Order: sequence, then C-alpha cells, then structure tokens
Amino acid sequence: MTMKIVRTLLSCNHGSAGAEMALVTPLLIIIMFGIFEAGNFFWNQHIVENAVRDGVRFAGRKPLSEFAGCTPSTAVINETRNVIRTGRVSGGTPRIAGWTDGAATITVTSPCSATTKTGIYVNSPAGAPVVNVTATVSYNALFNNLGFTTTTLNLQANAQAAAMGF
Repeated sequence: MTMKIVRTLLSCNHGSAGAEMALVTPLLIIIMFGIFEAGNFFWNQHIVENAVRDGVRFAGRKPLSEFAGCTPSTAVINETRNVIRTGRVSGGTPRIAGWTDGAATITVTSPCSATTKTGIYVNSPAGAPVVNVTATVSYNALFNNLGFTTTTLNLQANAQAAAMGF
C-alpha cells in the first residue's frame, strides 16, 4: 500500500508549473529591470545630444561682436550653458535631474587666417569663429536602490557649428 502511494506521489506533476515559475521569475524580473534601465539610459543620452545641438545653434547665431579675438563673451557662455541645461536662456529647470551648469564646456576656435575672411566673415577681425559645445553629465540610474549603481557612468555629447552672427 505504501509503495503505491510513493509511486503516485513521484509520478504526480500537478505542481510542476508553479515550481518552474518560481525558478524563472527572478530571471524575468532582472531582465525587465535591465530593459527599463537601458531604455532610460538611451533616453537621457538622446536628451543630452539634443541639448548640445540646441546650445551650439544658439551660440552660433549670436552676433560676431560677441566672439572678439576667437573668445566668446561671458554672456554667450553663460546663456549657452543655460540653454543646454534647461532649454531656456535664463531660469528653467534642468532637462535631466542633477545636471549642473558646470557640466557643459563651451569653446570657440577660429582658424584666424585671412583665407576665412570671406562672405559674412569679411568684417570679422579674427575670421570665422567655430563654436564647440561639449556636455558631460553623470547618469542617474532608475533603480539605484536596487543595486544598479552607476558611479562612473556619464552621458556625453559634442557639437560644433560656425558662428554666423545673425
């Protein structure tokens, strides 16, 4: 009689689906959180790239008098940093949480040669200024409290445009 009960218990598969689900669920949860985190990373990278493009467009349309001697004025630098960070010339909230003004580097280079003094740059004393905007923003993970820490992961973008002085 007991052998029959033992054989019946060993051949029973009523709880197998529950046991398999218990084994697979942690893996599925990890994959799901990983997909959310990767999506958030790429979304934030997209935001930084668009912000840098906005900033270089903004700085490139400032008057050429703002780029005396291949150096942008302090006002151009501050306004461009704010445009990159918030999307506004002054004020506003950061596009990404934790983004500070110091995260963006704005440099203006110029060949400063006579060959570049043609077209709209004829009256520019230094030639055609080229605005370079670079932003490096630290990435804030969605699931920091769950162990997905990103202390060294940064979002970076770079854009370049000639200053047209409109």
